[in-house]
Amino acid sequence: MPEGHTLHRLALTLDRAFAGTRPRASSPQGRFVDGAALIDGRLLERAEAWGKHLFLVFEGDVILNIHLGLIGVLDVTGYEGVVPAPVGAVRLRLVGERHVADLRGATVVEIVTPEEMDATLARLGPDPLRAGTESNEPERALARMARTGRTFAETLMDQSVIAGVGNLYRCEVLFRHRVDPFRPAKEIRPATFLRIWDDLVDLLAIGVAFGQIITMEHQLEEAREILRGLDESASDAYRHHRLTLVDWQGRDEAEAGGRPAYERSGPFPREYAVYQRNGEACYTCGSRIRTRVVAGRNLFWCGRCQRRR
Repeated sequence: MPEGHTLHRLALTLDRAFAGTRPRASSPQGRFVDGAALIDGRLLERAEAWGKHLFLVFEGDVILNIHLGLIGVLDVTGYEGVVPAPVGAVRLRLVGERHVADLRGATVVEIVTPEEMDATLARLGPDPLRAGTESNEPERALARMARTGRTFAETLMDQSVIAGVGNLYRCEVLFRHRVDPFRPAKEIRPATFLRIWDDLVDLLAIGVAFGQIITMEHQLEEAREILRGLDESASDAYRHHRLTLVDWQGRDEAEAGGRPAYERSGPFPREYAVYQRNGEACYTCGSRIRTRVVAGRNLFWCGRCQRRR
């Protein structure tokens, strides 16, 4: 399932491709005909994300709510001249003057009112990529953690506690802070949680910028060095989580076609401290990485480095 940085990156891509225009909407698959008809030719005001939810806000208080789920994909590609034919089971297609967006396999695709959107947001926890905005402070997550008897590893996957954190970020951030995954969430010290929150704010923003999850410190140092070398406007965009690969690898190339900007492979090899390293030696202490299914996903951790203290 895509994690929060992917949805924010996708929202940025959609915003740049369609915001301020009136894209044509259709449902080639036939499963979203009425919804597509309602937004067809309607002005798209903005695209935004909260956690793993994507919202396309159209004029007249018409909002499209999308949750990709486990297998959902939303491709945004550029084209010139003839609009490319849809491929596969495309539930929703948006066509602009230079871009096409094709949605397949999403868990949720629905038209909602502003009140329904607000109700969805109220059920979600704070999103690290919206840190500092109203009602989106980590204290909300701490309050919910204090009322649960579940483990911290379970709680981190609960979107009503923190929105946007998936299994990979969960495994890696727990290791980065040497936290026992099975410690009850209500026993986590506020100072420890706030350090984890600040780390997630930074990690997810870097994920948006580079289009991949980066958690190893040597890679993070290189990523930050690249970001520091950007011009002032791009650096400001990064600090406000509005920077994508488009900004620093060539916007013209990205807009002309090829893979959608939010899906492009980042420049770093996939390398993690614990994720999917079951049975391998911990880079820090040499112990074997362990795994167990927690909250429906395979948790990976180091029993020695993350021993309860």
